[in-house]
Amino acid sequence: MALDMEQLRKMFYEECRENLEVLEDVLLNLDPSQIDEESINTIFRAAHSIKGGAATFNLLDISEFTHHVEAYLDLVRNGERTLTAETIDLLLKSGDCITSMLESYESDSEVNKSLLAEVVEALHQLLGVAPTESESNTTEPSQAEPISDQPSDWSVSFIPHQEIFFSGNDPLRILRELKELDLNSKITAQLTKLPDIDDIEAELCYISWHATLSGDISEEAIREIFEWVEDECDLLVEQASSDNQIDHIDEAVDAESTTSQTLTTVDNHPPAKSNKVAKAESSVSSIRVDIDKVDSLINLVGELVITQSMLTEIGHDFTIDKLEKLKAGLDQLLQNSKDLQENVLNIRMLPMSFAFSRFPRLVRDLSGRLEKQVDLQIQGEQTELDKTVLERIVDPLVHLVRNGIDHGIESPAQRLESGKPEMGVIELNAYHQGGSIVIEISDDGAGLNCDKLWNKAVEKGVLESDVRREEYSEKQIMNLIFAPGFSTAEEVSDISGRGVGMDVVRRNIEELGGHIEVDSKLGEGSRFTISLPLTLAILDGQLVKVAGEVYVIPLLTIVESIQIDSNCIKIASGGIELYRLRDENIPILRLQEELEMGRSGSLDGRILCFVEAAGNRVGLLIDELLDQQQVVIKSLESNYSKVTGISGATILGDGSVSLILDIQGLITGFLSRAPDSTHKGLAA
Repeated sequence: MALDMEQLRKMFYEECRENLEVLEDVLLNLDPSQIDEESINTIFRAAHSIKGGAATFNLLDISEFTHHVEAYLDLVRNGERTLTAETIDLLLKSGDCITSMLESYESDSEVNKSLLAEVVEALHQLLGVAPTESESNTTEPSQAEPISDQPSDWSVSFIPHQEIFFSGNDPLRILRELKELDLNSKITAQLTKLPDIDDIEAELCYISWHATLSGDISEEAIREIFEWVEDECDLLVEQASSDNQIDHIDEAVDAESTTSQTLTTVDNHPPAKSNKVAKAESSVSSIRVDIDKVDSLINLVGELVITQSMLTEIGHDFTIDKLEKLKAGLDQLLQNSKDLQENVLNIRMLPMSFAFSRFPRLVRDLSGRLEKQVDLQIQGEQTELDKTVLERIVDPLVHLVRNGIDHGIESPAQRLESGKPEMGVIELNAYHQGGSIVIEISDDGAGLNCDKLWNKAVEKGVLESDVRREEYSEKQIMNLIFAPGFSTAEEVSDISGRGVGMDVVRRNIEELGGHIEVDSKLGEGSRFTISLPLTLAILDGQLVKVAGEVYVIPLLTIVESIQIDSNCIKIASGGIELYRLRDENIPILRLQEELEMGRSGSLDGRILCFVEAAGNRVGLLIDELLDQQQVVIKSLESNYSKVTGISGATILGDGSVSLILDIQGLITGFLSRAPDSTHKGLAA
């Protein structure tokens, strides 16, 4: 059966990214003054795997570039070079270059040529070699120049042990790496140990190879290629003179033809554009699932089949005496369905480490640019979240961490003056709370200055100039940072100060059905708390009835529900109805009127469902509280059109369609129309 090379290439992309993550993670945790041998070996192996895999799929620009990195790491490993903070930065940039080249194959995007040229030149300087002609002309990486300056011709005999495939090693990859040292090398397959066809076992290797290479190649460079299989082959490397060289054919075996003993020419060019895959199709769209989760899913499917068979049997010649068995079977079917739903959703759950893993590099680079000292502390990395939510929460988290370093953490001198240690702290924490996940981003920096926030809000027109400061609580003033265009930065830079970011953060979080809160103390730091649903596919909801229709309120947004006491109702200026609840006046939102379903009448004896989003709380006026249940979310926009105040729809057990309320949208629209100046600015 022919191999699906496109699928194998996608697997390589995924494995390459994993190796890049290993390389970056180890480099970020390296202390140049205390570097252990195992760390160097780890990043060397990661680079070696990237190089070998890229060569296997003819991605020679990646392979040749990584060879530079590998050559330098080999010098470090042998004690001929030492790692410094500067060279660690260079190796991190090398990982960025490999990522850029990888993305160019996946999505046909442009390689960052300026960064590539900068890193290649720096690597050449470290290795003490001059760039090749192709590198000078195109700024693209080329084959690394050998470190040795002794030109030699070499004869290489590579005799794999028959069981080499069992270890996962591929002779083809090794031969392609060997050919990288000399593109004009001759490689010949030796078939002398090939048995009769009746004795051939497809899992064993019967072929050996002989190669001749010439040019500035050291013996160490040749042996390095075979170091991972040195215990699984017989290898002879010796200098060859011109009079005893034999003719060779420029052929090797590809991944499929190894078992069929068919020789094909090794292609020394990168794959054509047609081999590239679109970003919807890249390895990023796939997830790895723990085998235990798959086994559990298979077991549940088996239980479901058994239940279905039982119900089918009951259905044959059904009589009334089988009613109890039918009820029991339906109960079992319900339980199987719930278990299956839970397990399927669990497959999509990924640990927060997938999002948190990028922040050590971000903090390191940004703190260096701003000349600040920042210690990143991460907790809750194994807390799981739906893959879709996880992917969409990354950008908001990046904004918050960048702001924490830029606006929150002070310079070392300022921290010393205020009695703090020179090094500031950024903390990331994730944990489950009820049916949601909570992510906290905190710092021990300067905190939010409410006086400064107030003045900026008035200056930028977020608040009207005639509003009174005493009408706002400290919490409400802090929430002004989420207003569009609001920024306290004195200077505009590529990091912050353009008035975009925090409003986008809140909007993106609310689009996921979550909300964000800020808490800060001047001089001590700030904390941003994000609450998100665990998944976007299913929602824990409260069913309510309004004007004879059933709606769903996300349970995460509900604070409490009460029966209205007419003595607690107050009318504010502009005719806004307020309800006095434990020393707090909360606006009443008549849901029936907000949804344009007619007048809702008197408040006496009705029910208020208090909901909260983005720090703003209102009481929804409803007719009746119904059940709480999980509902499957269906997109209203893709099936109909976008409706203000509605986030989606669901199908209830009786087959009827119920709309899911967009609480944040309802509150924003309500407060923006409120004539009372108390609410001006908060709706932003």
